[in-house]
Amino acid sequence: MDDQLLDALCDRLKPALYTEESYIVREGDPVDEMLFIMRGKLLTMTTNGGRTGFFNSEYLKAGDFCGEELLTWALDPHTSSNLPISTRTVRTITEVEAFALTAEDLKFVASQFRRLHSKQLRHTFRFYSQQWRTWAACFIQAAWRRYSKKKLEEDALAKAGGNSPSLGATIYASRFAANALRLLRRNSTRKARITERLPPMMLQKPAEPDFTADER
Repeated sequence: MDDQLLDALCDRLKPALYTEESYIVREGDPVDEMLFIMRGKLLTMTTNGGRTGFFNSEYLKAGDFCGEELLTWALDPHTSSNLPISTRTVRTITEVEAFALTAEDLKFVASQFRRLHSKQLRHTFRFYSQQWRTWAACFIQAAWRRYSKKKLEEDALAKAGGNSPSLGATIYASRFAANALRLLRRNSTRKARITERLPPMMLQKPAEPDFTADER
């Protein structure tokens, strides 16, 4: 950001102080401010809307921020007046000193400075956002599980097939492959129970503003 944009943002920042073990926002509540942490430590966590077996948490410190759902809302020129819903619960671990940017102030700055609407900002936002990093981790895990399952099934079929072209061998191989696949699925189910603490395969992709109208 250039000096003019930074000055406009700083003019609207408001100092905020939170006591130890206090909640800044809870999952499912409206987000009415974006918080930039200057001092202290916080815990941010999500259950993905209360999904059984899902829990993700991360610590925030000086230099981090929270309430990024509000940035997406403010940058979208077609957004409604309804505030976005928090996907995470944020709780202080120690006393926290921060600067807050309210929804209306962030909306005003975004409307005045159209150069905020850029691909560079979008990529930077994804890199630092807790929501995007959690979604990316779950997406990679789901892709790896699909790949591993496919490779196991292919290996089982290859071993069962052998090199014999006879009808008897083919029937035997088919039965062997069917039994092997049943065993693999049974083991996968057992493994899923053991590792149920891992994030589920499907996590809702975070929202982001549509800048296609500005890019044309």
